[in-house]
Amino acid sequence: MAEGELNVDSLISRLLEVRGCRPGKIVQMSEAEVRGLCIKSREIFLSQPILLELEAPLKICGDIHGQYTDLLRLFDLETICLLLAYKIKYPENFFLLRGNHECASINRIYGFYDECKRRFNIKLWKTFTDCFNCLPIAAIIDEKIFCCHGGLSPDLQSMEQMYTGLLCDLLWSDPDKDVQGWGENDRGVSFTFGADVVSKFLNRHDLDLICRAHQVVEDGYEFFAKRQLVTLFSAPNYCGEFDNAGGMMSVDESLMCSFQILKPSEKKAKYQYGGVNTGRPVTPPRTAQVPKKRQPASCAFIPAPGSVGLGGPDWKNVRSSKNVLDNVLD
Repeated sequence: MAEGELNVDSLISRLLEVRGCRPGKIVQMSEAEVRGLCIKSREIFLSQPILLELEAPLKICGDIHGQYTDLLRLFDLETICLLLAYKIKYPENFFLLRGNHECASINRIYGFYDECKRRFNIKLWKTFTDCFNCLPIAAIIDEKIFCCHGGLSPDLQSMEQMYTGLLCDLLWSDPDKDVQGWGENDRGVSFTFGADVVSKFLNRHDLDLICRAHQVVEDGYEFFAKRQLVTLFSAPNYCGEFDNAGGMMSVDESLMCSFQILKPSEKKAKYQYGGVNTGRPVTPPRTAQVPKKRQPASCAFIPAPGSVGLGGPDWKNVRSSKNVLDNVLD
């Protein structure tokens, strides 16, 4: 199959057809199709900024970690292929940020390399690596909400630095309620940072909220630093070892934020996946934030239109995954 002949709609249909099938069912994809996804999406990533400037309304998800059973219930390859296919189909409406596992040295260890080798070949894994290396690393929503996978960096003084480096800390750092300033990270890479660092960063750049992922949080989302930072984690019952919910944050035109809480329908078997740093800020009391002046970003504990509220049904009762994805693109 020539690169120009990639049929994204057909591939998306096949990836979505397995809804309701047993977990672990593999979608039949040719090597040429998967390679075409990587090549075409890489071209799109390179054509867009490394620091995205986006406009509300939109929806934000955190870690998925290859849990296709919670995006659609399959394996790592199906997960990334569906995401890349949607990026190609909706290049100006669907955005992906790089995480710490979109790195050859990490996914070489934690299963993705082995799956590529088992189902296709090592060369295809290298093609994925070339694609991952072109992913954007951060986004700013309406000049008020800063999004990245990990957290902040002591070297980040100007947003222009995004274009010249600064990758490691934005993918690996973590907030820590017991730290003031910067501290050592138990992961063995990057730093931890305190609430004071969050406040200084927001004030310096005239922002209202930091949205990040990178840590398992019990309710799918968790606030830090007086709700100036929120952690989103979108993989329910992570690795079969945690009883966490998954969360998705909706941001409306006025930058009011609300959450969809996605609970796993059943206890799943453990994934063959590496450990996770469980150190995280304590979940704060669930009281509504008082809006600031100038219509800043704010968070309300109400469901977004058509979404699942905090006390909503289990995952199995939520509308179909295709509708969820289509709603994200509306």
